[in-house]
Amino acid sequence: MKLASVLLIAGMLSGFAERADDPAIVLQEFIYEHGPYPSVHASTIVETPAHELVAAWFGGTRERAPDVGIWVSRRTQSGWTPSVEVANGLQPDGTRYPTWNPVLFQPRGGPLMLFYKVGPSPEEWWGEVRASTDGGRTWSAARRLPAGILGPIKNKPVQLADGTIVAGSSTESHAEPSKWQVHFEWSTDGGKNWSATAPVNDGTTIGAIQPSILFREKIGGEKLLAVGRTEQGKVFSTSSSDGGNTWSALSLIDDLPNPNAGIDAVTLADGRQLIVYNPVTRGRTPLAVAVSRDGRAWTKVLTLEDQPGEYSYPAVIQTSDGLVHITYTWKRERVKHVVVDPKRLKSE
Repeated sequence: MKLASVLLIAGMLSGFAERADDPAIVLQEFIYEHGPYPSVHASTIVETPAHELVAAWFGGTRERAPDVGIWVSRRTQSGWTPSVEVANGLQPDGTRYPTWNPVLFQPRGGPLMLFYKVGPSPEEWWGEVRASTDGGRTWSAARRLPAGILGPIKNKPVQLADGTIVAGSSTESHAEPSKWQVHFEWSTDGGKNWSATAPVNDGTTIGAIQPSILFREKIGGEKLLAVGRTEQGKVFSTSSSDGGNTWSALSLIDDLPNPNAGIDAVTLADGRQLIVYNPVTRGRTPLAVAVSRDGRAWTKVLTLEDQPGEYSYPAVIQTSDGLVHITYTWKRERVKHVVVDPKRLKSE
């Protein structure tokens, strides 16, 4: 059964799905109504080879608390399954650190991968990864990534035509003010081994983190574009013509304001670029969608949230049926899932 049909059935059965007035929105719902955690953040979503959806986020008492773990839910015909904690920061000596920023990624011909961070703070965390061969039902033991490799820091990697996985990553320093630097990591063997570029920016002229990678021409090609969060009030941009080995200097995109908050973006099958972001320079509302033909000029086409509160840290994918799926933090209380038909997006 196609994913679009499953979503329609699940929406009718679950009782909490609703449609918005905008014709581009096919479905909107909360992934859960009640969970064993008062605070959640940093969701991620993926489509498996069986055309099922899997989502993850971190949840606990509050961000940075030691009880924060990584939780996973799967989309079935009757709705989202109850979330299950699949990773935490418990150490062999009994110390427990918070976990951060899960990233789901489904490589071609390989198991589903779940990247996440463990540590007391973004300045000190390290990367870990788990794998699932059954679409997110069960997971392998955690594997710590090598020194100097953090994994995708917030947003999903991309896979090139030759199988290379390219991930956007970044670091935050202990300096005052902190240096925020972007770098990129890649693997040519399905994620077993990794290499990393040097930082793309100096961390102060443009302080930037959390890149999202796009394809500048055809999906799978070596010409890439990355966009992400900055401290300078606008989304940054950098490009690569050699599959992510080297990148241009960061520049700021005038059409995309940024309040120092996470974004995510995806290259659509029709060649357009789509970004989900907070279109302001302060605060984390509203949350909106913009599209671009060239990655330089962007047009806002949809507002997802515009009421008081925090609506932030989106994740976005396009599934095999052509629909766009967006998850995001809803007031730090729940994770919201919105399905959009990109053919119906029109300029606001």
